[in-house]
Amino acid sequence: MLAPVIKQIKISMFMLIILSVITGFIYPLLITMVAQLFFSQANGSLIRQQGVVVGSELIGQDFKQDKYFWGRPSSTNPMSYNPMASSGSNYGPSNAEYLKLVDARLAHLRSTNAEANIQVPMDLVSASASGLDPHISMHAALYQAPRIAKTRKIELQIIKELIVQQRHNEHINVLQLNLALDQLSQKGSTQ
Repeated sequence: MLAPVIKQIKISMFMLIILSVITGFIYPLLITMVAQLFFSQANGSLIRQQGVVVGSELIGQDFKQDKYFWGRPSSTNPMSYNPMASSGSNYGPSNAEYLKLVDARLAHLRSTNAEANIQVPMDLVSASASGLDPHISMHAALYQAPRIAKTRKIELQIIKELIVQQRHNEHINVLQLNLALDQLSQKGSTQ
């Protein structure tokens, strides 16, 4: 009478081990291999420069220096562009705290981009829903172009041409634009 129960336990244990190996090792390994072979975003669309990872196409970075283009503000905590804390601020457009934040951003942009004779673009004062947006609009890049040209001592027209070259539809990846800007500056210094 005990023999059938022991036989069932053995079969159950064997099935548990087999299914654990299939679903815990073989299937994830197979899916990872397929993703690595066919999908460039499987590793986070990492951007490498001379073999070193400098960022991701999918997550913004907090550029603060005047010589770089700035991205959208990030509302992630405890640091900007923290992918582990992706979220918006949940402030509405009539929230007093949000309005103070936007006013402070406007004042900072106007003081550091005094040469720009155009209206401050909305994407430079408001965070995206995820707080991780790596892109800015053409308008936002062109708004910052005079500051970049002055800081780097490069003709404004050259900066504008670089912006147009980096445009994908009507948005620009800030990291890629800044990397191209660094390359442009290095070419200029070696000539």
